[in-house]
Amino acid sequence: MMIPLRATALALLLATMANGAAAADSASAGLKLDRVVLLMRHGIRPPTKAQPMPQGVAADAWPSWPVAPGWLTPHGAAAVTAVAEADRTGFVAAGLIPASACPTRVVLLADSDQRTIATAQSYAAGLAPGCAIAIEHRPQDEADPLFNQIADGHAPLDPARAAAAVDAAVGPGGIAAVERGVTPLLARLDRILCGPAKTQCGVAHEPSTLTPATATTRPKLGGALDRASTAAQILLLEYAEGKPAADVGWGRATAEDLTALGAFHALEFRLLARPPYIASRNMAGLSPRIIGWLSDDAPAAPTVAMIAAHDTQVANLAGLLDLHWRVPGIAADDPVPGGAIVLERLSDARGQHYVRAVYRAQSLAELRAGTARAPYRAVVPIAGCAARGVVGLCTLAAFSAKLAGR
Repeated sequence: MMIPLRATALALLLATMANGAAAADSASAGLKLDRVVLLMRHGIRPPTKAQPMPQGVAADAWPSWPVAPGWLTPHGAAAVTAVAEADRTGFVAAGLIPASACPTRVVLLADSDQRTIATAQSYAAGLAPGCAIAIEHRPQDEADPLFNQIADGHAPLDPARAAAAVDAAVGPGGIAAVERGVTPLLARLDRILCGPAKTQCGVAHEPSTLTPATATTRPKLGGALDRASTAAQILLLEYAEGKPAADVGWGRATAEDLTALGAFHALEFRLLARPPYIASRNMAGLSPRIIGWLSDDAPAAPTVAMIAAHDTQVANLAGLLDLHWRVPGIAADDPVPGGAIVLERLSDARGQHYVRAVYRAQSLAELRAGTARAPYRAVVPIAGCAARGVVGLCTLAAFSAKLAGR
């Protein structure tokens, strides 16, 4: 169940080359990194339900986990701490936090789920070991509207605009055509779910559906594509958790399978979370915070701010900025557990501010090992921006307008 070394090395080389080119652009333009804001997905967790999927989807019982459904696992916590330690090295080198003293210009914000709160705690342990850094969050399991403005009614959807946005993402032929395009991948997933069972198990036999949005509910997939997204993510989390090979897809899934099947999870976000209209509404609570942190020039303003959120918010932000990445072992554009969109503020000698985006994550192999010796880090150009002649670099004003959905 090892990831092919050649593919991993190539992906890391490409990421390093992309990052090095962008760094050279910034250096030649005389820009200095002075703020970072991370929007980060929580770390590795089990399925969010005690019965992970409806009876009959899988021929065998799903493996057990060491924590309650949806909670951050100890392995997941260790992986988050490891990637925070890697982040710390970069932040110290850039002068964003001190090398030895406890940082005073760090802000951590988390959603109210156990996995997001615990992710922020684990990140703090790696970023500033031995220091007491406050984490802003609501009491566990008390809904926080900052993280879901649509459902809370703070940013209601116009159903007609939402439908148009989703239809544009789905394309001609509707959701049935999307499903037909991934028929071989559905069969590959069902072979893992069902093994030799000659029953109606699996996901492919139920046609995909698309439930439109209302003012306070986002559009939702149903049927084969919805269940394939869930099943693929569970299988990937089993591998990332470090479970024995026999417990990853009941011994029927390879690392290559998990990479390929992750396309279902990324597809769900492409259709439902990345369309800019929907993304801007769901991010209506977090976007002002992000803009505020990047704009604040007060002497005590945070130089590092991290939001512990979910894959939905990561996909929302990626959709607003049209960001794309490919982490080794993970499907293209799929939000990685513990992965983050890092928004970097770069300033010139006159105090003019610019923003670029970076995607930072552990590879699937490093998640499984719980390490972050060489995290994937690639500059991901922000669409429509080319400040100072650098493709993908925004002025702060242009970035703020994009984040506000204008």
